[in-house]
Amino acid sequence: MTDLRLEAVSKRYGERDETAAIALQEIDLTVRDGEFFTLVGPSGCGKTTTLRTIAGFEELTAGSVHFDGTEMTGVAPEDRDVGVVFQSYALFPHMTVAENVGYGLRFRAPPAGTDADDRITELLELVDLPELGDREPGQLSGGQQQRVALARALAPAPDLLLLDEPMSALDAQLRESLRRQLTEIQSELGITTVYVTHDQAEALAISDRVAVMNDGQVEQVATPQTLYQEPATRFVAEFIGDNNVFQGAVRATEASVQSDGGTVHDQHEEATVAVGTETFTLPAVPNGTDRVTFCVRPGALSQSADRNRIPVTVETSEFLGETVRVTGRWNGRPIVLQLETVPERDELTVGFDPAAVHVIETE
Repeated sequence: MTDLRLEAVSKRYGERDETAAIALQEIDLTVRDGEFFTLVGPSGCGKTTTLRTIAGFEELTAGSVHFDGTEMTGVAPEDRDVGVVFQSYALFPHMTVAENVGYGLRFRAPPAGTDADDRITELLELVDLPELGDREPGQLSGGQQQRVALARALAPAPDLLLLDEPMSALDAQLRESLRRQLTEIQSELGITTVYVTHDQAEALAISDRVAVMNDGQVEQVATPQTLYQEPATRFVAEFIGDNNVFQGAVRATEASVQSDGGTVHDQHEEATVAVGTETFTLPAVPNGTDRVTFCVRPGALSQSADRNRIPVTVETSEFLGETVRVTGRWNGRPIVLQLETVPERDELTVGFDPAAVHVIETE
C-alpha cells in the first residue's frame, strides 16, 4: 500500500486577481499507510477538488502531492496507481458487470499469480455479486452498481483508493449497510483509502481519521471521537453533530473544593463567565483571558442538573426512537436538547455540569 502527503496544496481557477476562484488554500494533509481517511464538509468546501488533485485530474496552482515520499507533480492519472469510485459510478452501459470490473485490466496486469478472469471472479465474490457477472448495469439496483464500481476500482490492485461520495444517491438504510461492507473490504485489503462525503454522521462512523474542510481550508484533522468531543474551531463544533455554542466574558476564576467530613476529595479552578444576563461556571481558563467561546452538547443539558441552569422555551420536538431532539430558545438564542421523552411543557429549565463544557477559543 502507500502513504499520502499533501504539502501546501492550492488550487485557483482563473487569473491571479479579484475574479479568481480559490478552491484550495495551502492544504497540508498526511494519510497513513492503510488508513481510512475521510474529507468532510459542506458543499463547495473543496473536498472533491482535493480528491481530484490526488488522482491527478486537477493541475495544482501551488504545492505538491507525494505517494510514499515520491512527488506526483507531472505524473498522469493513469500512472498514479490509484483506483477511483465516482459519485455517478460511471459504469459502461454496453458492457456486462464482469466486463466493467475487468476494464482496468486491459491496461494493467492483475496482481501476480492471477489472470484477468480469476481476478474478476475474486472481486465479484468480494463485493457479494458472484452470480451477476453476465448482467448489464441497467439491470442492477443502485447499491449493486455501487459495488460493481468499487470492484472495478480495485481490479488492478491499486495502492490508493479514492471515493467521491459514492453513496450519496442511495437511501439511508442501504447506505448504512454498504458503508459497513466498504469498511470491511477496506480493512481486509489494507488499502489506503480517501473518502469524500458531506454526511458528517457517515464520516464519524467509517473513518480512522477525518479532515473537516471549510472554504478551501482544513479546519481540523482528528479521530472521530476527538472531533466530536474536542472541536478545535467554532465551525467544527457547529458542523459535527448538534451543539450549543456560547460566547461570554470571563468575570472571575476561583478555586472550587469538594469535601466530605473535612476530607478534601477534589480541588480545582473554575471560571465564571457571563453570557448575556446569565453567568455560567466553566472549567478554568488561562490567566488573563477576557472572553471565551465554549460549547455544550445537547445530551449534556439535563433537567436534573443543579448547576448552570437556564430556562428554555420549547419550539419543536422530534421523536427519533431512543431519544427526542428538542429545539428551543433561551434569551433569543437557539438551544438544542436531547431528552428521553417528549416534553409535556413549553417551558423547561435545564442545566449542565462544568465538566461537560468544551472551551473552543479564548481571547
